[in-house]
Amino acid sequence: MCILLAEAGELRGQKLKTRLESHYDKQLDPKRYYATLDRLVESGHVEKRVEGLYDVFSLTDVGEARLREQFEWMREKVEE
Repeated sequence: MCILLAEAGELRGQKLKTRLESHYDKQLDPKRYYATLDRLVESGHVEKRVEGLYDVFSLTDVGEARLREQFEWMREKVEE
């Protein structure tokens, strides 16, 4: 989720779900998907705002920093 938000800047919740489903070629359970998004919002990694009828999500500075840390950790492990 976070990598897609970093790439796009911001996405409506349904658009993000569609992109994830397309990437993994499988349907996501809506309850679990939105519960995960809610946890990311509560932890400060993702920001949620309402735009008309839609929830729009974006990565926070904290989320971006954590994503970069995760990327560096993975890169180091692959290079070992």
